[in-house]
Amino acid sequence: VTLALSTLVPGLLAILYNSHWLLLLALTSVLSNLFSIPQAPIADSFAISIARSAQISYGSIRLFGSLGFAIGSYGGGLYLAHWPVTTLWIPFAGLGLIGAVLAFLFPTAPLQVGVGSSMLQGVAELVSDKRFLAFLGGGFLVSQTLTAFNTYFAVTFQAMGGSLNLTGVAFFLAAATNVPAMMVAARVIARIGREWTMLLSAIAYILRWSVQAFVPNPTVAIAIQVLHGVSFGFFYVAAVDFVSRSARRELQATAQSVFAMVSFGFAGIFGNLLNGYLLRFGGPSLMYEVCTVSAALGVACFAYVAKTRPRPVGDTFTLPSPPSPPSPPSPSMRS
Repeated sequence: VTLALSTLVPGLLAILYNSHWLLLLALTSVLSNLFSIPQAPIADSFAISIARSAQISYGSIRLFGSLGFAIGSYGGGLYLAHWPVTTLWIPFAGLGLIGAVLAFLFPTAPLQVGVGSSMLQGVAELVSDKRFLAFLGGGFLVSQTLTAFNTYFAVTFQAMGGSLNLTGVAFFLAAATNVPAMMVAARVIARIGREWTMLLSAIAYILRWSVQAFVPNPTVAIAIQVLHGVSFGFFYVAAVDFVSRSARRELQATAQSVFAMVSFGFAGIFGNLLNGYLLRFGGPSLMYEVCTVSAALGVACFAYVAKTRPRPVGDTFTLPSPPSPPSPPSPSMRS
């Protein structure tokens, strides 16, 4: 039901984006995000459970989301080339309805996704771990930079001299690189570890934003989006796996929710505000320069997470167990 509402309600509300009343637009945005934000953590919890049950990688399931985004980005560009933006709510609402129908077709007794009895207790347990806090900090710092692409790329691309139609190509290229990235993410994680994979993705963000800051060219702006797979794709798969390994089974959904709340909720709010002001008062170059610095700080956080990684034991990383206390003597020994 949660997944169904997360696609159905935003789809139905989309028509209100044509309104010229700022208050109605703000309310529509709030309600749309209120219902859509839970989609990612709940879907990821399902995907992780399914992947473990079927003994496949999480990335092999998540890549279909990137494939859908790639097709939707390119299709959206074609749609806007022939129809006005005021009609964009029609395919959006249609896809939302289809998503809701598919969610209702899910099994009535799904796999356990780990929902604890107390959200607040679960959050308190998670944030008491300094390593997990450093991970959240790194996720926040790199994810807030992503709003420079998701929200403002069309504006900066036109400022560079690019056409609106080609923005769909850039979004398609970025999302398309996620597909192979997520296919090989499991192998990369198995080889260098999830912590170093997140560190690698943050370095890719640095390169991505620095190129757009110092080489303001439409062709280069499109070509550099090939790093989206390494930056976002690697980070997302490694981060979801890191969260899954860091939380007890009862806290799986809570942990994924905290990760989504910080890395996409708070980071989205902060990034949209900050990058909007930077873009207005300093132009695309200043915005991308600050994004480069933010990604560099994210590298520092992930470096701490990697440095403090517990000793590997099998497929997971666990802290060494403390020595067991000596057993009390038996009655015969006491006598």
